[in-house]
Amino acid sequence: MTELPPLREMIADHGLRADKSFGQHFLLDLNLTAKIASLCGDVSDAALIEVGPGPGGLTRPLLALSPKQMIAIEMDARFIPALVATGDAFNTPFEIVEGDALKVDEAALAGGKPCVIASNLPYNVGTALLIKWLKAEPLIWRRLVLMFQKEVAERMVAPTGSKAYGRLAILTAAVASARIALKAPARAFTPPPKVDSAVVVFEPLPENRRFADLAALEVITESAFGQRRKTLRKSLGMAAGKASTSSEVLLTAAGIDPGARAETIAPDGFFALARAWRAAKG
Repeated sequence: MTELPPLREMIADHGLRADKSFGQHFLLDLNLTAKIASLCGDVSDAALIEVGPGPGGLTRPLLALSPKQMIAIEMDARFIPALVATGDAFNTPFEIVEGDALKVDEAALAGGKPCVIASNLPYNVGTALLIKWLKAEPLIWRRLVLMFQKEVAERMVAPTGSKAYGRLAILTAAVASARIALKAPARAFTPPPKVDSAVVVFEPLPENRRFADLAALEVITESAFGQRRKTLRKSLGMAAGKASTSSEVLLTAAGIDPGARAETIAPDGFFALARAWRAAKG
């Protein structure tokens, strides 16, 4: 590895500033970025994909893991020269893809290799990217190490019956186990956001334990939690209408009390509702 200048110096040399329209907040705390990178585990046989690397604060410790291949996906062209300089300092095969991560085919980029995805995700697209990766076919990632706003992260790991429990927890539970691995205060970022952040580690469930029909699950959870104060008999009306059936029929098929509220139903109950909805829709 060639010695790199301090990150703040590189940012200044390239005239880089965070762009609020992209939800950018630079993570410059070296202790924190090293801890995040360590959560990726052994990547010596994997493609390591970083989304939204910005000036490369997390890129450096990720490259230091010596993955078989590393790919950085960045849509803001201002950061490309700094990322090129960062990659040149390491011996790891490093590719920079300029584009929108929501539209990128990670499986094609990884060339069939298993991949680990790590990112200090831009706040404005974090949830959409997670859902994209949960729905990916084939599911080539073996671990996701992702930073979100703390409140959003808590929704992903929320237990049944809690105030934060909802669509994100259920969609996550359909595909992966998830845990909050560490928290990051707003002061760790430049400029500091208005909220704290948290890093969530996702690992895919064994294939025989995953619920595959996430499209149906999205319809059911959107309807159920769109009116979470109402009973499922009432709140599932929108989803039932899309399948030309009734809430009562769906709930009976799933073995769920029509008088229950969405936050009291465990993920398995929503999987049963999604199966009933798909059967009704045909």
